[in-house]
Amino acid sequence: MADVRSLFRQILHLDETPHRTALAFAVGVFIGFSPAYGLHMIMVGLCAWLFGWNVVALLAGAFLNNPWTLIPILGATYWTGATLLGMREFPTFDWSDLSFTGLYHQVAPHAWPFVLGGMVLSIAGSLLAYPIAYVLLTRYRRARAVERATHLPPPSGLG
Repeated sequence: MADVRSLFRQILHLDETPHRTALAFAVGVFIGFSPAYGLHMIMVGLCAWLFGWNVVALLAGAFLNNPWTLIPILGATYWTGATLLGMREFPTFDWSDLSFTGLYHQVAPHAWPFVLGGMVLSIAGSLLAYPIAYVLLTRYRRARAVERATHLPPPSGLG
């Protein structure tokens, strides 16, 4: 049973420093906001494998982009990129031509604002996520250490 617990602790990186866990969370946020839709889980897996980061923290950050937040994140991504590029007019979508080339010609003008906005939000999100996660993890671990110390039996004095 002790081997299973040690394996579980290794997988979850429970003995990691708050810095490494907060860094993994911030990278997960970066991945979650990145415009590489469809590749998020692959990117999380690669980061966990290549750098040995906490998979749970990476996934927690990446899952900020989920079915409930997808539309607001996509809207903010496009709006940010379009604003930075100074786009004032937004092309309309022609639903009568849904062929591959028709879709390509309609979507292509939106690609650059989407990529730029996604990268800006990825960087901003990760820069905000790291200090917040670091402070919360540090406070939590400090509180757990105090809680554990108060539950220890008194010294026996039999030294």
